[in-house]
Order: sequence, then C-alpha cells, then structure tokens
Amino acid sequence: LPPQFSGLLGTVYRRGNLSFTRDGNSLLSPVGNRISLFDLKNNKCETLPLATRLNIVCVGLSPDGSLAILIDEEGAALLVSLIGKCVIHQFYFHKPVHSVSFSPDGKKFVVTKDNLAYLYHAPGKKREFNAFVLDKTYYGPYDETTCIDWTDDSKCFAVGSKDMSTWVFGAERWANLIYYSLGGHKDVIVACFFEENSLDLYTISQDAALCVWQCDTELDGLKPMPPKDAAKEKKATEDDKELLEEPKGEEIHGKADPSEQETRDKVKYSRVAKYFFNKEGDFNNLTAAAYHKKTHLLVTGFASGIFHLHELPDFNLIHSLSISDQRIASISINCTGDWIAFGCSGLGQLLVWEWQSESYVLKQQGHFNSMVSLAYSPDGQYIVTGGEDGKVKVWNTSSSFCFVTFTEHNSGVTAVTFTSTGYVVVSASLDGTVRAFDLHRYRNFRTFTSPRPSQFSCLAVDSSGEIVAAGSQDSFEIFVWSMQSGRLLDVVAGHEGPISSLSFNPMKCVLASASWDKTVKLWDMLDSWRTKETLIMNSDVLVVAFRPDGKELAVAALNGQITFWDHENAVQTGSIEGRHDLQMGRKELDKITAKQAAKGKSFTTLCYSADGQSILAGGLSKFVCIYNVKEQILMKKFEISCNYSLDAMEEYLDRRKMTEFGSMALIDEGGGGDEGVAIPLPGVKRGDMSYRHFKPEIRVTCVRFCPTGRSWAATTTEGLLLYSLDSGLTFDPFELDIDVTPSNIHKTLNQKEYTMAIVMAFKLNEKKLIQEVIEAVPSSEVDVVCSSLPDMYVEKLLEFLASAFETSCHLEFYLIWAHKLLMLHGQKLKTRSVKLLPVIQFLQKSIQRHFEDVSKLCEWNIYNIKYALAISEQRGMKRPAEEAPGDEEEELDSDSDYLM
Repeated sequence: LPPQFSGLLGTVYRRGNLSFTRDGNSLLSPVGNRISLFDLKNNKCETLPLATRLNIVCVGLSPDGSLAILIDEEGAALLVSLIGKCVIHQFYFHKPVHSVSFSPDGKKFVVTKDNLAYLYHAPGKKREFNAFVLDKTYYGPYDETTCIDWTDDSKCFAVGSKDMSTWVFGAERWANLIYYSLGGHKDVIVACFFEENSLDLYTISQDAALCVWQCDTELDGLKPMPPKDAAKEKKATEDDKELLEEPKGEEIHGKADPSEQETRDKVKYSRVAKYFFNKEGDFNNLTAAAYHKKTHLLVTGFASGIFHLHELPDFNLIHSLSISDQRIASISINCTGDWIAFGCSGLGQLLVWEWQSESYVLKQQGHFNSMVSLAYSPDGQYIVTGGEDGKVKVWNTSSSFCFVTFTEHNSGVTAVTFTSTGYVVVSASLDGTVRAFDLHRYRNFRTFTSPRPSQFSCLAVDSSGEIVAAGSQDSFEIFVWSMQSGRLLDVVAGHEGPISSLSFNPMKCVLASASWDKTVKLWDMLDSWRTKETLIMNSDVLVVAFRPDGKELAVAALNGQITFWDHENAVQTGSIEGRHDLQMGRKELDKITAKQAAKGKSFTTLCYSADGQSILAGGLSKFVCIYNVKEQILMKKFEISCNYSLDAMEEYLDRRKMTEFGSMALIDEGGGGDEGVAIPLPGVKRGDMSYRHFKPEIRVTCVRFCPTGRSWAATTTEGLLLYSLDSGLTFDPFELDIDVTPSNIHKTLNQKEYTMAIVMAFKLNEKKLIQEVIEAVPSSEVDVVCSSLPDMYVEKLLEFLASAFETSCHLEFYLIWAHKLLMLHGQKLKTRSVKLLPVIQFLQKSIQRHFEDVSKLCEWNIYNIKYALAISEQRGMKRPAEEAPGDEEEELDSDSDYLM
C-alpha cells in the first residue's frame, strides 16, 4: 500500500496570520503552503492534508469554526472545511490579498486588495455553485489596505490603509453613515479595532501611536436607507451594456473630506486621545497588534521582538516582555482572552503565552536554516534532526512537538543518529566535534574530537552503541572513538578523496565507507581496523546503506546509479538507473532545460525499508522514489511538495515571466519587503543571501524508514515530512475462500470456536471484524487460544495488537494477549527475528507510549495516598482524648478538600 502524507514536523510557522479556533483550545498556523493545527489542550499537532500552490499569506476563519479561507501570495484562495479537512471550493482574486475577515454573524466576509475592500456573501450551509459571490466594492483609501475589523453586530467594518488613514464602512447602506476617513497618524496603519458593542474605534500605526476615536452614535442609532425603486430602474436602463461584463457588485465610494452639508445629522467621530507606546529606543517600529474586546486587552508586537500588554481605553501598561530579537509578524488572542499567540517569521517561531500566570502554553521553533539529516529512534517514537543552524532537535512522532533542543554545536550539523538503546543521540558537525547527548538528563555527556581540527561530513554508530565513527571532508580519514571512555581508538586512512557516507553492518562489526575517490571500503572493526574489501565504482560515491539483515549493500553514485552488492563476496547483484526518475525542475535562472540539467543529477540519500524489500532514494529534486530491490523497478514516486514559492519546481519556463529584457527572475526586486530596502551585493541573486530574500531551492536532504515499518520521513526544504501507511479504506484479504463471510465468522464465534473465528477474521482482513472477534474472547480463554493459533497468524495478531494499542482503551486485555503470544511463541519468533523486527518494534513503541502515560499517573496517585496516610497518622497521634467527634470529622473534611 502506498503511504499517505501524515504530517509536517520541524516547521511551526512561516508567515501569515495566526488564528485561534472558536473554542480557543486550538491554533491554526500557516506553514509555507500548508496549515498546521495545534491542539493546545491535548498537546498534539496535525498538518491538514491539503496545500495551496504558493505560500499562504492570510487565513480567514468563520465564526462557527467550520470553514477557513486560505489565500496564497498570488491571490488564489481555497475554501476549506476544518471538520472534513478537505477543499470545498477554489477561487482566484487575481491580485495579492492583504487580509480577509468574516463578519461576526458569519453571513459576509471582507477581502482587502490594492486600495479596495470587497464584501462577499459568505459560503452558507447549502451547496452552492459559486461559494464566493461579490456583494459590494468599497473605494476610499489612496494606498494599499492593511487591516480589517468588524463591529459586534456585523453592521459596519473598518479598514486601515498605508495612506495613514482608517475608513469606516457599512456592510449595509445606512442613512446617517457617510463613509469618510479618520486621520491623525503619521505612518502606516497596522491595526484598527472597534470597542465592544460600539462604533468607538482604536487605530494603531507603525510608528507606535494609538488614536482613540469616539463616535456620537450608538450601533442601534444607525438608520436604514429608504428604498429608491425609481432610481434603481433608471440606472438599470443606462447600464444594459454592462450586463455582459463581469459583475462587480454595488460600488460604494467614500470621501476623504466631505462638506459640512454632507456631514450634517450624520455619524461623527472625534479623537479623544492619542498615546505613544515608547518614544525612546528602536521600539517605534510596531509590526503586529491584537485586541480582546471583552477584557479590553491590547497586545502589540514590535520589530525588536518586544511585546506590550495594555488595558484600554486608559492605556495602562500591564506587562512588557521580549520573546526574541526578531520581528513579531503575527499576534492572536483566544476567545477567553487568556492565551496570546505570537509568530516570528524570521526564526520560524511560535509561542502561546498565558499572560495572567506568565507561563508558556506552547513554545516551538523549527530549524532556522534547512534540515540536513534525520534519524528514527529504535522504537519509532522519536525523530532527531540536525540542521545547518547547528541545532539538534528531538521530535515526538505522536504529538509532532519538539521536546528538546541541543545547541552545543558551533557550526552546521551534518549527521545525526540514535544508539541502539534509544536514549543517546550522536551528532557530527562541521565545527570539528562529534557530540553524544543523553535523553534522560538532556545533556551533552561526551564530546569526541580529532587530533587536528577536521570537518566531519558523516557519522555511524555500531549496533552495540560502543563504537562511534565519523568521516572527514578535508583529511580523507575516518576517526573511531569509544563511547564508554570517549577516547580516540584509531584513525583509519586509505581513501584518496573526501568521505561522503558511513554505514555499520547491523549484524556484524563491519563499517562501509564511501568516498569521492570512486571506491567503497569495508573495514573490520574487530580485526585491527584493516580493509576487508574495496569495491570499485564508475563514479564518485555519494551514499552507502546496509540492508536491515546486513546481507546486502546499496551504493548511490554521482552518475545517478544505485548499485547493490553482496559485500561478503564483493559481487554486484544488481543496479538501478535512477537519473530519469529524479526529474529535476528548472530553476528560474537556468539557461538549460530541466531534461538537460537532470543528466548531471544523482541521489544523495538512500534508505532501506524495514523489511529490506524496497529502497527509498531522494536528492536535489521534489521527488522521493521507492524501488523494489529484487525486481529493480520503480514502485512509486512521491512528489513531496507542490509549492511554487520554492525554486526548481517547474519543468518548463513560464512564458508569463519572460519579458523583452529576459526572465523576470533576473530583475532584482530590491524592495526587501516591510523591513526597508535590501541593497543587493554584486553577484548575489535576488537580494542579500544573508538576509534570506533568495528563493529556496526544493531538495530532499535525507530519507529514513521507521523501524516499525509503518512510516517513513524525509527532511526537505519545506520541513520534516512524514508519510505513513493508511490501510483504513482498502480491502486486502489473506488466503480468502468461499466459506469466509462475516455471518459465518459470527456463527463460529457464537459456537465458542475462538481460534477458528480469529483465523477466519484474519483471512477476511477487516480491521473492525478482527477487533470484534478478539474482544469477544473471554480473558480466561486467551491462553488456550494463543497456544492453538497457527504460526502464520501469530505474526498477524501481533501486528494487529500493536495498532490496536494506539486507539483502544482496553489496555490490560490487549496486554494479556501480547504477553501470552510472546511467552508461548517466543522461541519460534526468534528464528524469524529479522523479518519480525518491524512488528515487534511497532508493538514496543505502542506499549512504551502507554507505559510513559500511565506510570506518571500511578506515581502521582501513590504519592497522594502516602500523603493522605501520613496526614491521618499525624492526626491520630495529635488527637486529644477529650476531643469531640464532630470537630474531628470537620477537620478531616478540611484535609480532604485540601488534597482534592
């Protein structure tokens, strides 16, 4: 079965606005061209299985929390159901959109682009042919619009602009509301907010100024416009010709300076106060703001990474704190006003802060630069990643959160791996050190160095976890250390080019080293580190990998070939020509076609599947290929990204980007966004590379298969992508015959022939039916059923138990099954240990996760019971003889309350 996309780790926020869900317990964060949903109550994260064509810049969430509108850089929108997690409708706004906001009643939404505001009918509950129907177009601002806010009753909305003005518009035509602008600022409007159940308005500009506007009319005082039937008919006859054109909805023009006659008896605004956040220092570049109407809490973020909490309308400072030294790009407050979310696009950082208790609810940050390598823990529960930013991060695969970051390296990390115990992470870096980290105490307990400084490009740890080997880029040597003592055991020389990859045989202490000198050398670690064998290749060798049973070696070379070797006899057993499967995209600045460029491309990362039958391969391309080793054919090709904001995605040049002066990519856009003008250095493409204005190129730096055999992961330009087997919707019977039907299975079960019923259920291979049969077996019969089960079905039952542990609440019942199966069939299973290893590790992962959850709960309960006993003993010793029984009961009650 082909694995399905299951999640994106390693990147928590890129750009765009953060949004809390309706209940305030979850947070939507744009991650490139995807959306991640952070469940803050249950401490889990999931990435929705949908993607836009380019990076998402704004997200609009409907008030009931069931729909979201995702808009990308070019103005292409997706209407998404957050309940079904699928795309309902696609729409194209034709130009970049600055912001989108639903009305509080959910009937309309406003989109701002250029200097206009567009009011659309919100998609309803009924099925519509076109979900985006334009109602009105509002004219007024002279420059680009930046922000939107609605009144609580959805009658009016305010729009801020780069021309330093804020406009108040009516969603309907109101007789006493003319659309005019509010000035008073000297910089771009960053945010505008209505007061609760009022037309009073707060406007905030980029120079850290806040204006308070008071309105002389209440929301109830807005008068509806009388109908003008005659005028409408007259207009209809004049505009007959325009009927064939694209409908633009009703056009409404605001006036910047209306005359006295026009403003008579109309809604008037007056500025009652103007406040400045901080006149000193460089805090005056205000970048984001959010306001909670019920608690009157205003949160403002600055370019220096500082944020302020103020109480309005008196502008009392509650709190001021710095979260980083990077610009705060987005702020959001949840419905209760307790949690504040901050997004920093420079660092890819996401924080949720509980301001009353001054504590973090969530603190996550991805790798600042691209990830280079990854490794699974032996039970598949954790993934460790190393990045060019010198950080080593450990992620939990079930929650998708990073729980520890090691920052000891001073340069880019090139390779990471777990030891066989799963509690030690080893990493190699270009700073000339190899470091070992302890996952019990979260510390760097060993640092391995070479006699003279070397840049380490690759790393391998043997199956016992005692020997650590690292290859050097500059001295062409392999350094071998002891994990126990940290001493350098030997320096192995013999290669004539940089070492590109190392791999230990899982079954023997044999090290394979690949080099750019077109050889793969096999070293015997137990026999004085001598060369056991040298395999000669036709091209520079980039990566080498052993099969999980240690009987085969896969080698990828610069010519795009993957060759397979029987390393015991130094015989090549097969080869795959992979160059055409890589399918390189054409970069924007390339002078040759993608087909020509692919001739020089090759795979840079290899990995066997858990059963050793397939091999995963990736490289400088948007594809990951899965090959069948025995047949030497391509089984499936995964396109890891459809994000055209990355370079090298398109196969052909886009003619729309070609001008008479050449490709538009060659013309430096120089603006540098909101941070000011970035001056390009000579010979630097698309702005200053150090300022990350260049277009990142799509590539796969590392692929690894999970030891449980259920999923695989790849580190890419987009982040850490996970793919898992989704066998929920497939009918996959096993040795099925005509008598095996659900009714026959139920009949057998009623006759209490449990073993037969289980065998029949596995033949039909319906997960729900298997679960029903197993759960119908009495716990007293489990021993008998396990002993009479055929060997073939023991393995299948173990695999089922492993997956059942992840979802079922019948923990003890399934543990009895697992215990009996392993006790009765342990010896037979041991003979097939290599084949069964993924299943056993999958089972171990599931049990380990439950153990960690339940053990904490048990320890806490034991502590509470001990505390209660100690208190009662103390009370018994202190109790005087004359004490009244009523007083004693009262005292015990107060203690029990305290315990609760």
